[in-house]
Amino acid sequence: MTATRKRFAQIERTTKETQIKVEFHLDGEGNAEVNTGVPFMDHMLDLFMKHGLFDGKIVANGDTHIDDHHTTEDLGIVLGQAVREALGDKRGIRRYGNAFVPMDDALAQVVVDCSNRPHLEYRVAPELKPKVGTFDTELVHEFLWKFALEARMNVHVIVPYGHNTHHIIEAIFKALARAIDDAVQIDPRVKGVPSTKGILA
Repeated sequence: MTATRKRFAQIERTTKETQIKVEFHLDGEGNAEVNTGVPFMDHMLDLFMKHGLFDGKIVANGDTHIDDHHTTEDLGIVLGQAVREALGDKRGIRRYGNAFVPMDDALAQVVVDCSNRPHLEYRVAPELKPKVGTFDTELVHEFLWKFALEARMNVHVIVPYGHNTHHIIEAIFKALARAIDDAVQIDPRVKGVPSTKGILA
């Protein structure tokens, strides 16, 4: 069921290291413009928007002449803030989402809880190669942790196996998108917020 209100956010963040703008629609068709200055993150975020059926725009300009760290970290911060704002008061949502995604040799599972209690559990059993192209793969964890923190989500990432580092990371981003899409759907059976406390906190 589609939400009756527009679940949309527009966030801009400017520091001495990065300038980032995100426009984010939770209830979309997977149409997005992504231009971050970090080619590998462009690819991953394009996949994220497509497979989560989110619409929007993600644009960044950062100090990539140093490395990709600041831009990747700040993308997690701003996208997380946008998801949180678009969710609003979370009334009527399913709250929990789970997705398994295979990518050739790799399998990723992501489970999320829109709990307002941020946490990242990152269990990637295969050892990632240090780089994919010029991208430092340790930044995947950095992005996910900052995303979970700012979205105020509990995010569990589980990769039991995989050989190709690109495939593993791609499966993670696709599974994250599908798990979030699952969790944020409006369920007509849910009255108010889905918590026995009466609030998500």
